[in-house]
Amino acid sequence: MASKFFLIAQREYLTRVRKKSFIVLTLAVPLLLAAFGFIIAKVASSDNDTTDVVEVRDDSGLNIASHLVSTPQLRFETATGTLAEAKKGFLKAKHDGLVVLPAGLDVENPTGVQFFGKGNISLKKELAVKNALDKAFSDLKMKKSGLSQEQLDRLRSKVVLQAVSLDETGKEADSNALATSGMAYALALAIYLFIFIYGVQIMRGVGEEKSSRIMEVMLSSVKPFDLMMGKIVGIAAVGLTQFLLWGVLSFGVSSVVLPMLMGKDKPKTEVAVAPTAPGAAAASAADEPESAVATFDKGMDKQKDQATNSAGRFAFFNTIANLPLGTILFGFIVYFLGGYLLYGALFGAVGAAVDDQTDTQQFMFPITMPLILSYIVGVSVILRNPDGPVAFWMSMFPLTSPIAMVIRLPFGVPAWQLALSIFLLILGFIGTVWVAARIYRVGILMYGKKVTYKELGKWMFYKG
Repeated sequence: MASKFFLIAQREYLTRVRKKSFIVLTLAVPLLLAAFGFIIAKVASSDNDTTDVVEVRDDSGLNIASHLVSTPQLRFETATGTLAEAKKGFLKAKHDGLVVLPAGLDVENPTGVQFFGKGNISLKKELAVKNALDKAFSDLKMKKSGLSQEQLDRLRSKVVLQAVSLDETGKEADSNALATSGMAYALALAIYLFIFIYGVQIMRGVGEEKSSRIMEVMLSSVKPFDLMMGKIVGIAAVGLTQFLLWGVLSFGVSSVVLPMLMGKDKPKTEVAVAPTAPGAAAASAADEPESAVATFDKGMDKQKDQATNSAGRFAFFNTIANLPLGTILFGFIVYFLGGYLLYGALFGAVGAAVDDQTDTQQFMFPITMPLILSYIVGVSVILRNPDGPVAFWMSMFPLTSPIAMVIRLPFGVPAWQLALSIFLLILGFIGTVWVAARIYRVGILMYGKKVTYKELGKWMFYKG
């Protein structure tokens, strides 16, 4: 009986990997990912190269305009004439905004400042202008207290925070939230895509064979359970082969593409400053509104500073090495295969139960909802609080644990929680396979009948 199971799995594997679509897709995906990455990087770079020009009409009498510091992404210019003339000039010049500082403005409570834009103003632009105004008013208030520019600069501090991971034995290791979160997200995404893509393939494959009546011949020599599990394992092997090839090819492509991207000139960092009061430019470096690229560069600088006492520029990779890689690899393999087998059995049951592929939607919804929910909650909640109650309970429930637990693994999970979660996943797999097999054995030979949830419930308890 085992030989028939392996023959079915072998047939599913060889039939699919020999298809031209498999070969083309395996070769094309890494290239497409590299191309998309290059396009995104170019778009982001071009966006940071643009400069928004905002005109400033200062009627406050406090000379606030001279304290507004320009950056490579935001430049302030003085508006002339009356307010009406300033508005017309702003529209005619096709600038990006007009800031109006009204007369009688109170430095302690600056209300009534207006920001005019063409149409609806973007959040990014509004925040950049607000940050510049906040800084200008802060400087005015501090100077009003009698502090010099040099004293103001000394008052501004930037703390370099070194994150250290401390285990139960008291051993210390460098911690990097970016590396840990990135690994957790990548593991969850891999499992989510694998289950979804190849689970649907199982459902469609069963449905196509059922509609062509091939099943009637096959079931004369093999049991329905062996047929179902053979298809699941065979398609799983196809998926693992494809993912392995994607990983190898992606590494090869990235080793060529990344040096090309990293070799480009860095964005310009010169600061274009509007007319300022003496000494105002000196304060620009501390609190100027930052672009996404500038923020990322500063974040990387902090990581380098953090690594001074350990491994210098390689601290990021040292942090990866300090993660529980053995536990992560073991857990990923268990949840990768366990989650796929659990969901694959359910997808196979759906494919066997319906005649028309359009009828699968009503049965796919309750199956895919836990999977989609675990991914959404995982990247939005569990990633922020991997030790919280939501993370714990979702990592215990078999339908959500494949994604929820792998997100928690890089952050460290108590051994008893991991063992309990795997035990419950195994029980869940056994339960779903039993349910799927009962539905499969009846539904695979059922034709011309509209299937309902009530009908599926009856199939589960048929004898034989």
